[in-house]
Amino acid sequence: MSRDGEKKIAVAVLVSGGGTNLQAILDAEARGELPHAEVKVVVSSRADAYALKRAEAAGVKTVVAERKKCASQEEFEDIIEDAVESVGAKIIVLAGFMSILSERFTSRYPERIVNVHPSLIPKYCGKGFYGLKVHEAVLAAGEKVTGATVHYVNEIPDGGRIIFQQEVEVKEGDTPETLQRRVMEEAEWKLLPRAVELTAERIAAE
Repeated sequence: MSRDGEKKIAVAVLVSGGGTNLQAILDAEARGELPHAEVKVVVSSRADAYALKRAEAAGVKTVVAERKKCASQEEFEDIIEDAVESVGAKIIVLAGFMSILSERFTSRYPERIVNVHPSLIPKYCGKGFYGLKVHEAVLAAGEKVTGATVHYVNEIPDGGRIIFQQEVEVKEGDTPETLQRRVMEEAEWKLLPRAVELTAERIAAE
């Protein structure tokens, strides 16, 4: 129950890899920083994603939806939607989820799908900019400042309304890996739980 006695808003988290952003949300929830939200299901696009172990350790339901095993994008998205609906989730969080979702899917959840992107949108975003590729591009361009953006998801990759942004310094001698870690620690892991709570609080008040 949330602080005002209302039922918490159920959250579905979509993952593909290690699940560090998922862990940031689970840790924030454990610290009591998500009074209006509760992670109820984690859906992974890979059966071997370590994020599934993180979910299981937290007692959260897990579902695997592998695009390559589905006959179509629609079938893939239907598995995800079934998982979301099975727990009554009102918020979907893309936490290192490496599959693009179609407009058919995103339009069903307007301003309820939250994504974190490791740059200051509109820089270094859109098709082809993901993971270490973003940080490689930032370093190649000689940027002194980068950061992370949390935004709502629509049919345009990285094109939805921005919720929060946080700048992060690019330091002398940074590699894509060291920069990625600093952006996670100083921006992504802080902004994403805040955005989940902000969205849950808005939905709870509707």
